[in-house]
Amino acid sequence: MQVNVARLRGKIVERGMTQEKLARALDMDRSTFSRKMKSEALDFSVGEMHRIVEILNLNKEEAEEIFLSKNSHYCE
Repeated sequence: MQVNVARLRGKIVERGMTQEKLARALDMDRSTFSRKMKSEALDFSVGEMHRIVEILNLNKEEAEEIFLSKNSHYCE
């Protein structure tokens, strides 16, 4: 699954958060969160993705755009 990291970063900023604040809300070390983002978020678990959707208050379309991008193997 490929994650649209640029869009995710944009939503983090749009919601008035930082990656550090989001990492804390996920109860995750900042460096771990940063590493996951640098790996195109491929290391996020499904549970973490669900929590990100909740924390950032993403609607269905936003969540799909970020976590189920057109380049995803699941959408081919």
